[in-house]
Amino acid sequence: MPSHVSAEKRVRQTAKRTAVNKNRKTQVRSAVRKVEEALAAGDKKAAQAAFKAAEPALMKGVSKGVIHRNTASRKVSRLAKRVKALSG
Repeated sequence: MPSHVSAEKRVRQTAKRTAVNKNRKTQVRSAVRKVEEALAAGDKKAAQAAFKAAEPALMKGVSKGVIHRNTASRKVSRLAKRVKALSG
């Protein structure tokens, strides 16, 4: 355990920031999962709607620093390709 006041403060700050980042990352994962579920069900309309919500969620994750820019771009690209390929 930390024995300096500043070190104790860093522990508190880190715990707070970890909780916030965990929540942000969960929101991103949930948005992507909704697209995946719609794709698995073969529902093009739902997949498109979920994708429209997932793309900004991924980019917000990038701006907040919880996921890497290239990772988000890759996910958006692959999801868009799969939504576009969905027949119906």
